Amino acid sequence: MTRHSTHITITGARENNLRDLTLRVPKEQITVFTGVSGSGKSSLVFDTIAVESQRQLNETFTWYIRNRLPRYERPAVDAVEGLAPAVVVDQRPIGGNARSTVGTATDIASVLRVLFSRCGEPSAGEATRYSFNDPRGMCPECDGLGRVVRVDPDRLLDRDRTLNQGAIRFEPFAVGTFPWQLYAESGLFDPDKPLRAFSEQEMELLLHGKGFRVPRLNRTGSVGHNAYEGVVERIERLYLKRDPDALPARLRDATRRVTGARVCPLCEGARLNRTALASRINGRTIADLSRMEIPDLIAALEEVTDPVGAPVAAAAVTRLRRLEAIGLGYLSLDRATATVSGGEAQRLKVVRHLGSGLAGLTYVFDEPSVGMHPSDVGRLNDLLVQLRDKGNTVLVVEHDPDVIAIADHVVDMGPGAGADGGRIVFQGTVAELRRADTPTGRCLRRGVRPKAVPREPTGWLTVAGADRHNLKDVTVRFPTGVLTAVTGVAGSGKSTLVTRELLARHPGTTVVDQSPIAASRRSSPATHLGVMDAIRRLFAEATGADIGLFSFNSKGACPGCDGNGVIFTDLAYMDPVTTVCPDCHGTRYRPEVRDHTLRGRSIVDVLALTVRQAADFFTEPRITRRLRPVVEVGLPYLTLGQPLSTLSGGERQRLKLAGHLRGTGAVHVLDEPTTGLHRADTDTLLALLDRLVDAGNTVIVIEHDPAVAAHADWIVDLGPGGGRHGGEVVFTGTPAALLDHPTSITARHLRQAARGGSR
Repeated sequence: MTRHSTHITITGARENNLRDLTLRVPKEQITVFTGVSGSGKSSLVFDTIAVESQRQLNETFTWYIRNRLPRYERPAVDAVEGLAPAVVVDQRPIGGNARSTVGTATDIASVLRVLFSRCGEPSAGEATRYSFNDPRGMCPECDGLGRVVRVDPDRLLDRDRTLNQGAIRFEPFAVGTFPWQLYAESGLFDPDKPLRAFSEQEMELLLHGKGFRVPRLNRTGSVGHNAYEGVVERIERLYLKRDPDALPARLRDATRRVTGARVCPLCEGARLNRTALASRINGRTIADLSRMEIPDLIAALEEVTDPVGAPVAAAAVTRLRRLEAIGLGYLSLDRATATVSGGEAQRLKVVRHLGSGLAGLTYVFDEPSVGMHPSDVGRLNDLLVQLRDKGNTVLVVEHDPDVIAIADHVVDMGPGAGADGGRIVFQGTVAELRRADTPTGRCLRRGVRPKAVPREPTGWLTVAGADRHNLKDVTVRFPTGVLTAVTGVAGSGKSTLVTRELLARHPGTTVVDQSPIAASRRSSPATHLGVMDAIRRLFAEATGADIGLFSFNSKGACPGCDGNGVIFTDLAYMDPVTTVCPDCHGTRYRPEVRDHTLRGRSIVDVLALTVRQAADFFTEPRITRRLRPVVEVGLPYLTLGQPLSTLSGGERQRLKLAGHLRGTGAVHVLDEPTTGLHRADTDTLLALLDRLVDAGNTVIVIEHDPAVAAHADWIVDLGPGGGRHGGEVVFTGTPAALLDHPTSITARHLRQAARGGSR
């Protein structure tokens, strides 16, 4: 037996900030990679081990097949040996488009379609005729979306104004445009009469008239004729019946302002046509089954006794029980994936792999506990152990102490982030890590304690009678001038209460949600924070040069690499190769741009400054006030020009926070702000939130992290369970008072965390 049969051996890893690392990772064990955000964990696990595994696997295929597979560039590493095929479970969305549901994401919807094609009475035909994503099965009114978007006349029209005064509140139809001329100069309407004075017939003609031509004065001064089309008819044809993503952002936003979505009147939200909905099994349609929560659906499918359908129903039940076992029993198959939380999405992706009989694979997980309540992390751990016990190697990038606790082996990266990271500061068992003098070891030894003296509220924000989704006529008062944590198991109604109901009643609230920031090679901290234009303008004013010269996306771009800093070479059937541009040496700019300086530095020099250095270099408030929050969230080491694609998930999360958290007297809502953060980074975040509150702001965080809950001044705990078993207020009060609550699941885990160490 060679050494490669028991370990994955990495030699000379240099990807991103890795410092020529060499290590051995045991096979058929759970290895957890820890360390502060930005320490190099993802660079080692995903950009080196996983990429090299996928690249080497692709090399085993023929050239014909390889040309149709994703291309992977060889990572910056001397060698990676002992690899097995890798299955990567990252944090990317599971498919958040309008046609993706829990049923389609888990493929259980496909099983139900087969069941109905075999046993449904009357039969609609083959399985695809029960699919709302197939033209033969989808509702013709909503095209299988379950909802229709229609122009809302109340949003579209200002009835107190005339056509000449801009009564049509849709930017493309503004006064003076061609569409406006079609109505105001057609002779059909008095352009100086307020719309409120229009007769019913005139209003119908304005909104829905069509089928005839009207005169219109052309640019030449001659009178021509154009086909008339009512305002609503024209907007729907030009904007609503097209793919919204194909529209420019300006038009998408304008359209959203004058439209509203409602349940499809034909299928009543079922997404399917009448033929598919007429088919039943034991009196239930496929839409009826898809609306059920998972335990009820399991019971309904177990009633299928038909000898043809029973095996199909049993296959669906097997998959549904996996969802139930991982704590997602409150979901229904028709739930849109765009509405599931980050933690729910992670579990949906994990559960896909449990039915596989394959062994000897390498499963790579990127913070699988993200968005999970502590009560759900135990279920996740069971899944990871199952994968290991099947003979697989499980590699996990993680911060959660409970996940770290099940590791057979731990690799701790650090000691810091960015240039201060990229090293292995510890390897060994969890017990040894707890004794280690590393940031992770010190945090594992530290428990959490509720704040001894919480702040006193300055007032209250009331949400009364909230009943959206699973909320059960909830009334809650949120204190102002303090830090409030909203807790509860996944699906208990936290996001609905705070980001929907609170925001609807108090529209001035700033919400920082979980949506990722754009992370391309051309985006950087400077562009994301909105300071790049100001910096370019300063250079132009100081040097007298064209402002475009200081942009690598414009006149200043190096012609050799088109402002990318690197050259991408596609070698047909070979792996792609990326090399630093020999002309600009990676700076992205033409050589002559460096001759223009501001206070002794070129634009290249300025973009190479760290955020902390830049905050000292610039004296202009419009720049410094945007840079200081980045230092406060613990990212002083980022350089202004660093591509966002090189940042870790935790770094991107904090950069996003830095772009929002400014001002005084504001109400800030943060949805799981500790996503991707090490406990040491969480401490930095909490210090920032304290400064925000002390400056007169109100901060409300939706969180699962016991450290955040313990640090809060006030807690709103929802539950007791998820889905229909949640939607109630279990507790409101201080963290210290929550510790004594007899039934709250959050209280139980907070007590465990308060005792120290792992939860």
